[in-house]
Amino acid sequence: MDTRELRFAHAMVFAIEEINNSSELLPGITLGYQIHDSCASVPVAVQVAFQLANGLQQLYDSNKVCSRSGRVTAVVGESGSTPTMSISRIIGPFDIPQVSHFATCACLSDKRQFPTFFRTIPSDQFQAEALAKLVKHFGWTWIGAVRSRSDYGNNGMASFLRAAYEEGICVEYSESFYRTDPQTKIQQVADVIRRSTAMIIVAFTASGDMKILLEELARKPFPPRQWIGTESWGTAPEFLKFDFCAGAIGFGISQSVIPGFREYLLDLSNAKVAASKLLTELWEGAFNCQLEKTDRVCDGTEDIQKLQSPYTDTSQLRITNMVYKAVYSIAHAVHNIVCNKINSTVQCDPFLKVEPLQVLDQLKRVNFSRHGYHVSFDANGDPVAFYELINWKRNENGGLEFVKVGHYDDSLPIGRKFNMIKNISWSDGGGQVPVSVCSDSCPPGTRKVLQKGKPDCCYDCVPCAEGEISNTSDSSDCFPCPNEFWPNEGKKLCFPKPVEFLSMHEGMQSKQHTGSPFFLAMRVPGGQISLHSDLGG
Repeated sequence: MDTRELRFAHAMVFAIEEINNSSELLPGITLGYQIHDSCASVPVAVQVAFQLANGLQQLYDSNKVCSRSGRVTAVVGESGSTPTMSISRIIGPFDIPQVSHFATCACLSDKRQFPTFFRTIPSDQFQAEALAKLVKHFGWTWIGAVRSRSDYGNNGMASFLRAAYEEGICVEYSESFYRTDPQTKIQQVADVIRRSTAMIIVAFTASGDMKILLEELARKPFPPRQWIGTESWGTAPEFLKFDFCAGAIGFGISQSVIPGFREYLLDLSNAKVAASKLLTELWEGAFNCQLEKTDRVCDGTEDIQKLQSPYTDTSQLRITNMVYKAVYSIAHAVHNIVCNKINSTVQCDPFLKVEPLQVLDQLKRVNFSRHGYHVSFDANGDPVAFYELINWKRNENGGLEFVKVGHYDDSLPIGRKFNMIKNISWSDGGGQVPVSVCSDSCPPGTRKVLQKGKPDCCYDCVPCAEGEISNTSDSSDCFPCPNEFWPNEGKKLCFPKPVEFLSMHEGMQSKQHTGSPFFLAMRVPGGQISLHSDLGG
């Protein structure tokens, strides 16, 4: 079980119950919901999408009068980009809006393909460009790249590589894999990383895929590597156990606080747990006991307060807040349809039939803040891109923890988007930025000669030819000195040639002709040397 995803589901329920008890947002209106598990599977997601489009089974609260059928008004989700795309293509023609909390593929911003799609998490287009600028910022020109073989990984890495090439960054290898690949494929990717010379690894992977790769890498020791992560896995608490990821840096969604949410998660009685198959699985797996009568029956002494699990970890709520904001964005859209403010009092019509197209139209206009977090969408259904720069640092106990060391704000002008607020602890535990280049810089006096069959960042430094110089580092060519100049010993600068000549009045030792030629040198107009022999010719 992915208990982090279970927390996301309960964040949706928590937000809906908050709204149903609110006197300001949709007063007198009760929102209902159904939650489906796609199992990160496209076929399962498609099946659920057809159910949503066809109308859910009629459900009524016996204590309330429902005004409409069970047709869905809006969808929250999915977590993965590929299942999200499948769902959107099915419900889109029915004008059913979809607000995702974790689907980041830039392809979903295409309104021609996904006209009803919105998201509370930034598009990967922003993250890919930010990652390239981050790599360039630290002077790394030689990197390795791994990605999930999915829409998220393929599109995200393609955007990153385009931006990286523009920054003059070269890639030693680019490997893709998926969590369902055979073990031999995962081993192959791990071996490529172990044999590589690039110190930097940029991983555009989903958390489920990254877990498989890190577990494989943990089997054998390998040289230290500096990991650069995306928002999908860079802030996943369950990965802090991988000690070789110390010093990793990457982007994460802003840390947030949802008042009352932790208490809600921990308010689990045995009856509540037994009523939910998922909570039952969580409970029995965490405490190694059974709720049914067995030899290891749960006896009531189990303390959820002491459970260390991604489900109960609310210390750094990030994606969870994206779920929370998605629910509230839909609620605000519905509020604008059924509610009016009359004499400072909000009055809502509980019997007004709400059509999905109306919710879709109002979502485009949503603009509100909740607990200090702003929510709005641009023309593509995307929010403003803002990321925290997260560093995996060692704490006093020797373990790893997430520390914010900066942030990236795409709304700011170029040159001001990055803001570093703390020093970074690198993979070796020190504060010195690691070096990752294919070839060292060529000094003046040499020129770069590309190594056959390798990227532009790999080259040899060849001394300039006789009579030529290069006066800058990493020069691609040498050039000859002007007339009357010649290179210095290091072939870095051109110096004037010394002028030497004989005066006509200068004394010369007489010499009887012996058959050997006698030369007279003199300066002539034009600066040339004229040589004359006494033998003629």
